[in-house]
Parts: sequence; structure tokens; C-alpha cells
Amino acid sequence: MTRKPKKRKSKGRTAKNSNKFELYELSVQEPEADCDFIRQAWRELKGCEPRTLREDFCGTAITAIEWVKQDETHTAVGIDLDGPTLEVARKRIKSRLPDDANARMTLLQENVLTTSPEPSDCILATNFSYFIFKERAQLKEYFAAAYRGLADGGMMILDAYGGSDAFLEMEEPRECEGFTYVWDQDYYSPVTGHVINHIHFDFNDGSRIEKAFTYEWRLWTLPEIQELLREAGFSQVTVYWEGTEEGTEDGNGEWSVTKTGEADKGWVVYIAAEK
Repeated sequence: MTRKPKKRKSKGRTAKNSNKFELYELSVQEPEADCDFIRQAWRELKGCEPRTLREDFCGTAITAIEWVKQDETHTAVGIDLDGPTLEVARKRIKSRLPDDANARMTLLQENVLTTSPEPSDCILATNFSYFIFKERAQLKEYFAAAYRGLADGGMMILDAYGGSDAFLEMEEPRECEGFTYVWDQDYYSPVTGHVINHIHFDFNDGSRIEKAFTYEWRLWTLPEIQELLREAGFSQVTVYWEGTEEGTEDGNGEWSVTKTGEADKGWVVYIAAEK
């Protein structure tokens, strides 16, 4: 269950010659769209734009890198616990950012529950990574930590997914340039809400990267997330719903505030929580 970024060219990919982090960026992430939404939410809800970004669970920090790249006044901090993934990010920063921009980018191998960098205008937690907190108290603790990590008047932006298909054990393949991305909802417990999801990558030569990424999460619902954000101290929580391309069921990349949503089989939303 992911948003669908624009396809990018790639040729002759196989499991042997492919890097799983690059494949993830190509098939899952769309940093330009995330940065565009950050600006949209700030303009609409606050009438201004942020300068400092903290990307929690940043992985290869592709969104934080894009944020720094877009404006010479922007700075970013990426936070993740996984050292090898952060090392990939550090190597890529050198090739993706000029030296002056590189100086405005910081990566920290720290726990999002206890990290304490300088307060940021905006904290970003996307790709549903905060679903790793499976208990109500844990998720509230994370939201409270994020609240403390925001500058006065700051905003936290998250995404979430759901819909009737989200509760099924199923696979969802999607063709990309030179490979197939497979979202595998391997396990769901209706009693606990716990899920196990995998990402596999298939290639035209018949090879596969099996379980390139595995996620053991709780499938949080939108009412639960909004309630916990408010309990953690956020004054206003706003849900943004994506429009649909005419004649299709695909998202059109246009986001608008909603208080109801739609009973779709699968959806992804942004949530903006104001301090």
C-alpha cells in the first residue's frame, strides 16, 4: 500500500545487479511531492512556509535531501536508528547535494523517542514508519516527543493508509521501469491490529529480491491517530485526502482537507498536526 510516484527509467535490472534502497526510492518514494505538500499545508493552515525540517525514520533521507536542495535557506535533520541505511544516505548526500547544501544537512543515528536536536519548524514521519509503535502508550509517547521537538508554531506531517483492502492478506504487484514492486500483506490480526508486510522486487529475467523490506506494524486507524495526536498536545489535526484521476481509481496528486473521506478499498492520506 503506497502512493504511486512517476516512473523513472531503468534498464537491464536483475536481482543480482540491483540495490534494494534504490529500488525502494524508485517505487515507493516521491520526495518532490512530499516537499510540495509540506509547503501546501503550511500555506493553507499557517499562511507561511517552514525553513527547518526534521525527517523521522528517514532511511536514505531522500526527502530531507530534496528539502535542502529546493531552497538555499532550508536546513534538514534526518533521524534513523539503522546505521547501515544511514551510511547509504551519507554516501548519496555527497553526490546529490553541492558542498554548500551538504553543510545544511545533518544525519543522526538516534531514537526518535529520545533525540533532541534543535527544534524544527516541521517534523515529517512518512511511509507509515511510526506504525512500528504497536501500543497506544508507545505511539502517544512518540507524538509527545515530536511535539517537544517542534519550534513554537511548528507542524508535524504524517501519512497513513487504510481502506477495506488494508485488512486483507494479499499481494499487490505494480509495474515499474525494469522491475515489479510487490506489496505483500502477509499477516493481519483482527484482535490486535498487528500486521506483517513485505516488499519484494521481481525482475524481467525471473529473479526476485524476496522480502527486501519487512514491516511488523500495528494498522492504526485515522480516528485513533488523530485522538493520540491531540492527547499528545497538538492543538489542531487536519486530514488531507487525495483526489482521483477522472475515469480511473488512481490518485491525482491533489490534496484537500476532508472531515469524512471516502469508503475506498485503499487510500493514503496526509495528516497535519499543529503545535
